[in-house]
Amino acid sequence: MISVSQLSVSFGGTSLFEDVAFVVSEHDKIALVGKNGAGKSTMLKIFAGLQQPTTGTVSTPKDFKIGYLPQTMLHKDGKTVMEDAQEAFAELFQLQSKIAKMGEDLAIRTDYESDSYKKLIDDLTHANERLDMMGINTYQGEIEKTLLGLGFERSDFDRQSSEFSGGWRMRIELAKILLRHPDMLLLDEPTNHLDIESIQWLENFLKSNGSTVLLVSHDRAFLDTVTNRTIEISCGHIYDYKVPYTKFMELRKERREQQMRAYTNQQKEIQDTEDFIERFRYKATKAVQVQSRIKALNKIERIEIDDEDNSTINLKFPPAPHSGSISLECKELSKSFGDKLVLDHINLIVKRGEKVAFVGKNGEGKSTLVKCIIDELKDYTGELKLGHLVKIGYFAQNQASLLDENLTVFDTIDHAATGEIRTKIRDILGAFRFGGEASDKLVKVLSGGERTRLAMIRLLLQPVNVLVLDEPTNHLDIPTKEVLKQAIKAFDGTAIIVSHDRDFLNGLVDKTYEFTHHKVVEHLGGIYQFLEDKKIESLHELDTNAYKGQDNAGGTMAVSAKTDSKLSYEEQKEIAKKVRKAEKDVQNAESEIARLEKLIGEMEVKLANPDSADYDKLLVDYPKQKHALEQKMYEWEILSEELEKVKKQ
Repeated sequence: MISVSQLSVSFGGTSLFEDVAFVVSEHDKIALVGKNGAGKSTMLKIFAGLQQPTTGTVSTPKDFKIGYLPQTMLHKDGKTVMEDAQEAFAELFQLQSKIAKMGEDLAIRTDYESDSYKKLIDDLTHANERLDMMGINTYQGEIEKTLLGLGFERSDFDRQSSEFSGGWRMRIELAKILLRHPDMLLLDEPTNHLDIESIQWLENFLKSNGSTVLLVSHDRAFLDTVTNRTIEISCGHIYDYKVPYTKFMELRKERREQQMRAYTNQQKEIQDTEDFIERFRYKATKAVQVQSRIKALNKIERIEIDDEDNSTINLKFPPAPHSGSISLECKELSKSFGDKLVLDHINLIVKRGEKVAFVGKNGEGKSTLVKCIIDELKDYTGELKLGHLVKIGYFAQNQASLLDENLTVFDTIDHAATGEIRTKIRDILGAFRFGGEASDKLVKVLSGGERTRLAMIRLLLQPVNVLVLDEPTNHLDIPTKEVLKQAIKAFDGTAIIVSHDRDFLNGLVDKTYEFTHHKVVEHLGGIYQFLEDKKIESLHELDTNAYKGQDNAGGTMAVSAKTDSKLSYEEQKEIAKKVRKAEKDVQNAESEIARLEKLIGEMEVKLANPDSADYDKLLVDYPKQKHALEQKMYEWEILSEELEKVKKQ
């Protein structure tokens, strides 16, 4: 159990939060929510011991292990992905080296009857037992399972970490944290660098993992799936609800409505009492009643309305200049980086006014195609045509990090603005919650979400008719994301959105392009229809059966290759059935492995105390459970191989 007591944080005389107090219980899965700049990341840093509060304490149990994933971090080069991930088992390797040294000492000694020799044998025996308990025989498989779950391929394991983008290197850090099995996980925007499939893997991991979790995320679907408790930071105070995010929003609304009704009724009662006192204060015949009313008034416990941050942003894209009926067309477009093929004969058409999503695993070419569209990459083959009079507004995935940290908020916009718009900079900043003194803040002190808002303002300075947005919601709080979503829906131009945020895309796009195996597959309908189709058909069908086709009008489009398959519908259906069964068998094996690992971990804790009541029974049961785990691991390997064979069909 972790206890937070009288916690306060101030910066330059401005209070971030005051006298905060709450308790974190074992196995809590807590969402820490609030607007950008409310202090969420600061709270995580305090828990991680990286920042000291102005006043107050955070008390943790002895030997309590905390794993912390920040939004941004420095990475070290010179190691492969596997070597980097193995750092999670540094303690295991240190013990292994110690055992090797003891073995060397034992080999050269001849004082077999001495007490020191017997002690060395005893120490070596205990060290070997501890090494076994720490997972010397299973850690490699655990690393592989975690890296694969986070989206890496086996072929990536021996590649240098420095070859990967910042998002992929963040996944390596996340893997290291998960592999250390901390008592508490502190995760600051963990989904920002994950694709949809990896987010779903992380959801399942966090739900089944026994660690306490305190996380900051602006992915509503992720919060609802993972968390069972929501703590909101608002106006320097916290509000604690024992429910997931969506339910928290409902309860918060109900609570405020109840408060308002009670407050209104009480104010009427107080006013009536004060009117009576004022009316009869000087009448002797009413003196007793007046004094009684005065006493009653003084005893009333005044109802207070919880503070609420009602500041909002006003986001509206300028009207889109007229353009041709086709905004973008790709014909047989291919792009490679050296020997690595990224896009292979892509065909797609985006029409004026369409809102489309680019989705798929990281590294499948979404951002590459975007860079081709904005003319940042030119050395592709095939054809890419922009429509007549198309003018693109581009928001890069790392747009917020490209801002000059030494400029103020005002100067950042002033340098980008031209013409009459410069006279309205203060109004624009105010509409984005940068009014007053906030406009004089240096960019370096802004939170990730505030930087993203600032970068978004620059996009609004010039009218465009095609928006190309690469992960625009990273670091944005949920209310601001909703404002952005409504602004894109109201935009009368075309929008191409690269995003993994299911809740953001839901109801926004009417077409989804999936990037998979160097191809692009078109799916009509919203994002949840796309996800449902994938679950029914199984992802491997979409991955392996994509092809390029012709529509009836002679145009090109990417479609699912089920219609072009040599297999009959019944044969495909039977294969899909086998895949689902094989996937279920693998999942069941993984669940049993997780159960056994948890049971063995609990037994190891008890074995560390020889005085426990069931110590002798544990000595007998422990090897049996270890053997059962080894058998289940072997079974899992066979089932996984079988699944791969079925998928290849």
